[in-house]
Amino acid sequence: MKTVIIRLLGFTGLPLLSLVTPFLLLPILARLVGEVGWSSLLAGQTIGTFGATVISWGWNIQGPVQIAQNPSPAFRAELYRESIRTRLVLTLVVLPVVSFLAAFLAVPELRLEAVAMSWTTALGGLSVAWYCIGVGQPSLLAKFDTVPRVVATLIAIPVVLATGFIWLYGVLLVLAVAISMFVFQRWAVPRGRNTFTHWRATTGILKSQMASAGIGASGNTYAATPLPIAQASVDPATAGQFGSADTVYRFGLFSVMALGNTFQGWVLELGDSSERRRHLLAIWSHAALGTVGGGLLALLGPWATEILFGAPVRATQLTCLFYGLAFFFISAASPFTRNLLIPFGGERLILVWTAVSAVLGVGTMVAAGTGNWAEGIALGMACSEALLFVALVLPGLRRLNNLEKYRMGDRDEPRTPLKAT
Repeated sequence: MKTVIIRLLGFTGLPLLSLVTPFLLLPILARLVGEVGWSSLLAGQTIGTFGATVISWGWNIQGPVQIAQNPSPAFRAELYRESIRTRLVLTLVVLPVVSFLAAFLAVPELRLEAVAMSWTTALGGLSVAWYCIGVGQPSLLAKFDTVPRVVATLIAIPVVLATGFIWLYGVLLVLAVAISMFVFQRWAVPRGRNTFTHWRATTGILKSQMASAGIGASGNTYAATPLPIAQASVDPATAGQFGSADTVYRFGLFSVMALGNTFQGWVLELGDSSERRRHLLAIWSHAALGTVGGGLLALLGPWATEILFGAPVRATQLTCLFYGLAFFFISAASPFTRNLLIPFGGERLILVWTAVSAVLGVGTMVAAGTGNWAEGIALGMACSEALLFVALVLPGLRRLNNLEKYRMGDRDEPRTPLKAT
């Protein structure tokens, strides 16, 4: 319990710091660009989320599991080498695409700013957070992920206010990510083969992670679709109001991620008599977070968005209600996917149901947007997340009730990193 409390404080407090810091800058940006320009900046951020999902390519899903279950320093160093090579290749492909899409969705006078905002989120795919989660060390997360981002944001506030150049925020954040990634690479791979001279196995590694990458791409990409759909289909003022609710919702999801990060390495450590209790603690904690967080978003969302972003882009009560429901189902489903299905061979099941729920959800969103019903876009998100939760909870419970069987069937041998030749 002492271990989980320490991890809870670290993996919750640090993402919370990352969550709070942008709120010092975003209200400034919202007032600089106005209600029409605000939706352009948010659309750029959202497009960058698509890019981050592709760049991470399953490492955020499988990486912590592999690190937690394989304590060998040599294994972990080689695994990180693999992740660097694959993610750099994908970055070269992804950044031009997200830049084009962000510029296309933005109003003409804010295209550069939208592109810069898309880069700030896209390069999140290069984050070292998954490694820190796997080893269960919040201090690493602080040094190499949270602190650099917070410092870059704090520097950006006076710079943007003094110059009026919003794109400088993106530049500073990109520099922070690049520097922290370089330093961490030197720490995680202190000796042995050079990371950047063994590229032949990169294609094979990408293929081996197709299932995990598919889960991340279909789930995260779909989760980022509401705002671009609103931006493309409803009037700009309504899109700005919708974007405010979407922004608060996405910042709230950091709490789900933080709680999941807290439990994942601890729950998946070598099993003993307390393993089932650890899983149950994670399940009930996520359910409680979903209830409280979703309720707060539904009740206080309009008030919070008005305080943060201004009255012209205040979110409607119905939009916040639907986003609150989506928050609950995402939080409740998290321990089943991260701790029970993915570690015990359920990747294909997750991928199929994520795709099904995404198709139904996007169809609902597009229909609602075509009818200029912004609240209906949020309703589509809530319904799809509810469907996904219902589809995955029973298979997750089966694994919970048969932990030994699934462990023997799916984890007889630890994964060995592909050898570069």
